Amino acid sequence: MNYEIVVGLEVHCQLNTVTKAFCGCSAKFGGAANSNVCPVCLALPGALPVLNARVVEDAVKLGLATDCTIASHSILARKNYFYPDLPKGYQISQFEEPICSEGMIHIDTGEGRKEVRLVRIHIEEDAGKSIHDIGDDTYIDVNRCGVPLLEIVSYPDLRTPKEASAYLQKLRQIVKYLGVSDGNMEEGSLRCDANVSVRPVGSTEYGTRTEIKNMNSFKNVEKAIEYEAKRHIEVIEGGGKIVQETRLWDADKLETRSMRGKEAAHDYRYFPDPDLVPVLVDDSTLERLKGELPEFPEDRSARFVSEYGIPAYDAGVLTVERELADYFEGVVQASGDAKASSNWVMGEVMRTLKEKYLDISEFGISAERLGGLVRMIGTGTISNTIAKQVFEIMQSDEATAEAVVEREGLAQVSDTGAIEAAIQEVLDANPKQLEQYRGGKEQLFGFFVGQCMQKTKGKANPKVVNEILRKMLVG
Repeated sequence: MNYEIVVGLEVHCQLNTVTKAFCGCSAKFGGAANSNVCPVCLALPGALPVLNARVVEDAVKLGLATDCTIASHSILARKNYFYPDLPKGYQISQFEEPICSEGMIHIDTGEGRKEVRLVRIHIEEDAGKSIHDIGDDTYIDVNRCGVPLLEIVSYPDLRTPKEASAYLQKLRQIVKYLGVSDGNMEEGSLRCDANVSVRPVGSTEYGTRTEIKNMNSFKNVEKAIEYEAKRHIEVIEGGGKIVQETRLWDADKLETRSMRGKEAAHDYRYFPDPDLVPVLVDDSTLERLKGELPEFPEDRSARFVSEYGIPAYDAGVLTVERELADYFEGVVQASGDAKASSNWVMGEVMRTLKEKYLDISEFGISAERLGGLVRMIGTGTISNTIAKQVFEIMQSDEATAEAVVEREGLAQVSDTGAIEAAIQEVLDANPKQLEQYRGGKEQLFGFFVGQCMQKTKGKANPKVVNEILRKMLVG
């Protein structure tokens, strides 16, 4: 029997606000354990939470970016459960009235575009962290308590592990473009739980699902879903039944293992938080936030093609990250040559970023300085070969390309007299190859060009070299 995989994802996205969701403590990742806490974080008697307005704005922006309905009135609730790293005994979250609902994310499956529906996006605060790897005891770090999250819940519209990974990558791209999160899965800024089930192909009923936790990379999401779906099928075909439960992904053993049983629905005893007023989003706020939305990748890519005349592939690569797209446009503005700028950003810049494990924000050459380098190639001041030398120097030197070229004496030689002299020296030094060329072995032309460029240390204008060399080879 053939089976179909059914997947829905619940993603927690940590917002990059300066302070926490309901107090003034720092929300920054890291820091000494239990150093970013206050009576509000710990729900000490008499402490009252106050909602961070930035959290609401970020939630609305994400909702707008994913075509959600934005609630003008939503409620913050208490989600009650007991766990060592939850000192309050509850999380502030949303239940019956989320701030965003019924949205859509478009993904590229490799076989076309697919729509993945969203059930909701709601505001939630994070819990603390239990630490189990220090001796035999368990320690609690409550720094993360109160850090603002958005929970994004999809419908079970995903059908393959690759679709789930594509969805998660698209969501990460959106939150990074919006600037509401860094989307760093390794640091826990983007945490994903997958609800997985299987059913016979053609069936409309959902099978019993299991929830997978502890997936901290796109590859692990794919591998975990693939493993779990295969396990479901083996259990079913072996005559067994799938038990609804929560399972942990073990990235070392490449398998899931049971964490705890799960009832059809948890009884979290939600009720409106009596210390917090309803969240109101009026029309003027909504219009203001719409006006603050960035140009998203699809629109920006299309504009790059139409405005700059670069290939669609180039535009797609350059718009994956907002910062990279901004950098490219800065280079174009400084150089006046979009295609050459695209080649340099996609080539030398991205190669360097990959080799040195850098983000574009950490790259040592500003867009304006790189644009100056590209402009010098276009005017014939330097060759591409020399430009690569200048590029390497500029990574550890704050000087402009013009200053580096002048200081190092790297300007391209276009003086015909100097080039003729260099070519003559090359011809005199290679009489055998000259005789072969004149005897019909024209493929040696490239050899002579290379020798001339070597003779001039790459500074001769290649176009001028080619023109003069052809005349001089004839004799």
